[in-house]
Amino acid sequence: MTSKQNKIIGFNPNNLAMSDTNIFGLPFNEDESEIVILSLPWDVTVSYNDGTANGPEAIFEASKQVDLFDASVNNAWKIGLFMLPVNLNWKEVSDFTRPKARRIIEDLENNSGNEHSSTLLAEVNDICANFHKEVEDAALRILKNNKIVVGLGGDHSTPYGIIKALTFKHESFAILQFDAHCDLREAYEGFLFSHASIMYNVLKDIPQVSKLVQIGIRDFCEEESDFISNSEGRVVTFFDRYIKQQSYIGKTFNDFTIEVIATLPEKVYISFDIDALDPKLCPNTGTPVAGGLELEQVYYMIEEIVKAGKIIISADINEVSPSLNSDWDANVGARLLYRLSNLIALSNKLA
Repeated sequence: MTSKQNKIIGFNPNNLAMSDTNIFGLPFNEDESEIVILSLPWDVTVSYNDGTANGPEAIFEASKQVDLFDASVNNAWKIGLFMLPVNLNWKEVSDFTRPKARRIIEDLENNSGNEHSSTLLAEVNDICANFHKEVEDAALRILKNNKIVVGLGGDHSTPYGIIKALTFKHESFAILQFDAHCDLREAYEGFLFSHASIMYNVLKDIPQVSKLVQIGIRDFCEEESDFISNSEGRVVTFFDRYIKQQSYIGKTFNDFTIEVIATLPEKVYISFDIDALDPKLCPNTGTPVAGGLELEQVYYMIEEIVKAGKIIISADINEVSPSLNSDWDANVGARLLYRLSNLIALSNKLA
């Protein structure tokens, strides 16, 4: 009998989570887990409110309050989820670099940029490029051990390295992006790896991403609208107003879900910015926008995607920003992480 089998026999999923256990109170180590969660405590280039670098640690703590029964995935907890320790070096570099980025943004807002600003910008861009290369290497190590990697940010720039690493195993796949924003700006505020540029960078740098399907977008600029229009179908965007307006004329969310599934190939990567949700579920996220999805709508759509035979090869959750006075955002993020991980496993038949 393996170590994992022994742990399954000795573990009671109905008990409270012990303080010395891993995420969700689960007893498994990395080798015993099918899904490995890579924390990405980074929010250097955020353009509004920062704090998302604290998201992974806050979600880890909130996860101990999540019940492990999942009605959609039988014995889901047995899959094996493991969260790697928060990389303190990444967190320290993010904390060190964030004031430099803030200074650049302030100079832009005040139209006071100078040679010093240009030097700072080059430094920040180099630091971010190095971070993304390190994330790519970390994700590759996980993939080469035949595990599924899930990224936990941090701001939305953080999954770039994971998506690049996936090309090691997958020749072609789509990204399903849940978000309030398109993130299709080129070098926003001068930052080559801005959180607002993640999907622009992915489409530019990673040809293995055959399609980008966006859900819930409701805050975007003309540059991004033109990018979508000129993408020749590589970008398909379901705006939040479209989702709402379809419901006003009698169409159901299931009708909309069927429409989304029809755009997806067999292999799908899910990138989930928490601000895709109604802001009541994520009030402290960096750039909350009125409107958005309910969690059950998200769960329903992903469940239907799995039922349709799509394989979720990896995912990320980002932009969860904990508050000093409340763990609400982290609580929601932890629940989303558990359900999403279970459905990833189901799509790969790991349950």
